[in-house]
Amino acid sequence: MFTYVCLGTNDLKRAVRFYDATLNALGLTRCDTSDESEWEGWVGWGTYKEHGQKEIALWLCQPFDGQPATVGNGTMVALQASTWQQVQAFHAAALSHGGKSEGEPNLRPQYNADFYAAYVRDPDGNKLAVVCRGLTEPQSPS
Repeated sequence: MFTYVCLGTNDLKRAVRFYDATLNALGLTRCDTSDESEWEGWVGWGTYKEHGQKEIALWLCQPFDGQPATVGNGTMVALQASTWQQVQAFHAAALSHGGKSEGEPNLRPQYNADFYAAYVRDPDGNKLAVVCRGLTEPQSPS
């Protein structure tokens, strides 16, 4: 359904430090836009290939209108994790890079028996969830 999500930031360098750390915990890397000058001031993570013909990404930028970036009340971006350990690593990275917890990593049976998630706010106040589905017990580290 989605090709990308864009979040506004008031401090791109600070936001990049936060998202490099948290998205790395999920195995995501930055999108390569080095051959496209129109991406100046944008940083993204996920898939961006063939000048956006293949894209599933999370992007950050300062708002086009020049006004301060603000959060949307009720707005949240949920990211997929493969393991409970990734959820935990994401949450820990968020807290150590300027984020604030909105919910510790845990099962949330009110949503589903296998809904393991954590919730954070990034340094700009955007709400993020990271969710692992399909497991109801901790996995052994490999």
